[in-house]
Amino acid sequence: MTRIATFFLLTIGLIPPAVSTAQQADSKLHGQIEALIEAAIGDGDLPGAVVCVADGKQVRYLQTFGDRQMEPNVLPMTTDTVFDLASITKPVATATSIALLSQRGQIDLNAPVSIYLPEFTGHKKETITVAQCLLHVSGLMPDNALADYQDGPETAWRRICDLTLRSDPGTKFAYSDVGFIVLGKLVEKVSGQPLDVFAKENVFRAMGMQETTFNPPAQLKARAAPTEKQSDGWLRGQVHDPRASRLGGVAGHAGLFSTANDLVTFGQNLLAASHGNSSVLERETFDRMTAPHDVPAGNPRGTRTLGWDHQSPYSSNRGTALSDSAFGHGGFTGTVLWIDPQKDLIFIFLSSRLHPDGKGSVNHLAGEIVTLVAAASR
Repeated sequence: MTRIATFFLLTIGLIPPAVSTAQQADSKLHGQIEALIEAAIGDGDLPGAVVCVADGKQVRYLQTFGDRQMEPNVLPMTTDTVFDLASITKPVATATSIALLSQRGQIDLNAPVSIYLPEFTGHKKETITVAQCLLHVSGLMPDNALADYQDGPETAWRRICDLTLRSDPGTKFAYSDVGFIVLGKLVEKVSGQPLDVFAKENVFRAMGMQETTFNPPAQLKARAAPTEKQSDGWLRGQVHDPRASRLGGVAGHAGLFSTANDLVTFGQNLLAASHGNSSVLERETFDRMTAPHDVPAGNPRGTRTLGWDHQSPYSSNRGTALSDSAFGHGGFTGTVLWIDPQKDLIFIFLSSRLHPDGKGSVNHLAGEIVTLVAAASR
């Protein structure tokens, strides 16, 4: 049976401060969202979800549906469930870290990556710029062989540096985990800190995000939604992505865990930055990182921002009613985040669609819901 956590929890103070001022969404919209998710749960598309809608000042809607865990025993979904964000790691951790280092004058986005990582050369890789990696037009393949990662991070990095390109840099869009692994390495080299440490100190904690991390500690693992079952048990609080796992759980393309509450905080920081009111990102930095760029993505051509999706072949979870200022990203595990400065809107859809059988699907569902939400927003 589907379980729905109502806004009663908000009123008695069991939700962290960032969501304590939430107001119940319009009852008609609420009912439409509920019907869509309950139908999807019934169809086996996902075991449960957390849906959150916020603006720059408060949470307007927060609801849980279904179960966090179905096997080996059933646990209900809760608003503080910790999710494996999968590729939402790319914009939230990696691209935001790159933005900060650029803001500080430590990285030139238009400079070749090889300026900072001189070993990243050969086969025209020395011409790939930081911005091209952020836009997925570097020419790097989507993923190199999993076997390249089996001997640890140092060997994996050498294998990446030996890769040939699929296309000349800047000529073709190809969504690339490899490109963001390179960017994670770039953050480490320029900052002198591992990606997880730099992001925690300079992005997450600086923004007030207390439960966003790579390699969650025990207290967060206890609230984590499991993904798939492996030979030694269920993955819960351990990264699902096999390459990130072999890199020790920390990588530029995947590995981040978070909650709805923390993603609200992140989104509100970016909305504040859009008005020049963020203590972390300057207005100029925000504008640069979220401006849409045409990318050669086939017919029709797509648009991406520096680290975020805008309107590309990967935008099925975007829906049809967000403004042109919106940027967002999805994650393989069933996670979606869209931020729309023009509508003063943050949309968060968190699920563990891979649990328990690895067959779930949520992008179309998330797109339907964000369309309803955005259409109802001013």
